Amino acid sequence: MNEENKKYSFKEMLLAALAASVLTAVVIGPLSGAIFANASVLDFFRKAPFLNRLFGEKQQATSTPQSLNLAPSNEVYAPVDYESKIINAAKNASPAVVAITISKNVPIIEQCPYNPFSNLPPEVQQFFGQNLKFYQPCQKGTKFQEIGGGSGFIISGDGLILTNKHVVQDAAAQYTVFTNDGKKYDAKVLVRDANTDIAVLKIAALNLPTLKLGNSDSIQVGQTAVAIGNALGEFRNTVNVGVVSGLSRNITASGGGLTETIYNVIQTDASINPGNSGGPLLNLKGEVIGINTAIAQNAQSIGFAIPVNQVKKIVSDVLKI
Repeated sequence: MNEENKKYSFKEMLLAALAASVLTAVVIGPLSGAIFANASVLDFFRKAPFLNRLFGEKQQATSTPQSLNLAPSNEVYAPVDYESKIINAAKNASPAVVAITISKNVPIIEQCPYNPFSNLPPEVQQFFGQNLKFYQPCQKGTKFQEIGGGSGFIISGDGLILTNKHVVQDAAAQYTVFTNDGKKYDAKVLVRDANTDIAVLKIAALNLPTLKLGNSDSIQVGQTAVAIGNALGEFRNTVNVGVVSGLSRNITASGGGLTETIYNVIQTDASINPGNSGGPLLNLKGEVIGINTAIAQNAQSIGFAIPVNQVKKIVSDVLKI
């Protein structure tokens, strides 16, 4: 081997050593055990001719990217058993969950001009200027409009609906029920219970889908809870999933000018939002275990539902009417 070939061979060895150092420091070193594939860096070393000459076919083989383990593009997603129960509970219950809107005549308020110095003698008023304009709110008639909303669920095929009392507390308002199939019904309030936050509505319809009332005495902390309702009065049949976080809570709830203490309620972290009031809290069988009623405003994911066993007598009395 001549002197020139010895030099060239030394350069190749020096470049190979340098390449290995750079690869270790730039690509592998910062990852602390993780494997990272930066396409531009690896491609440079894979294509370097001096590395191919030094390592031959071995270098070429080790730099070939492995194939990814991808699911077939036509594969149908098969939910696990737990997910299937949630999906089925929501699917079976949703047709019986309704949105309730609240409407009434409200005053039309405008800004009307007035003279705050009108009670002063005319000779005094002139000192306050004639071009000054003052306005104050005044009523210019009324208009009928939607002022709120809530949720409910159908418990009999002929149109009995359970909801919260605070959703339908205004005797001067009119209530409209929207079913899951898009139909609209005027609703009549049959019962506003004096002791619980429960009310019963009636709509003129037949053969409606219904929900089964479960047994709230058998529920346990940690079991799955599914809340369905008209979230924010806008997003109908919103499904939220959580667990039963606590039992036998006593809370004081307020809103819409009403303050009420509710006893022995269920605590859940299934998200209950404004508009969910009156909607069902379900178990994985799709049975109603509670009626969503309140949220803790200064907390994260703390909501409350009235145990369904507390309302069974109310429902039984209504069915006898």
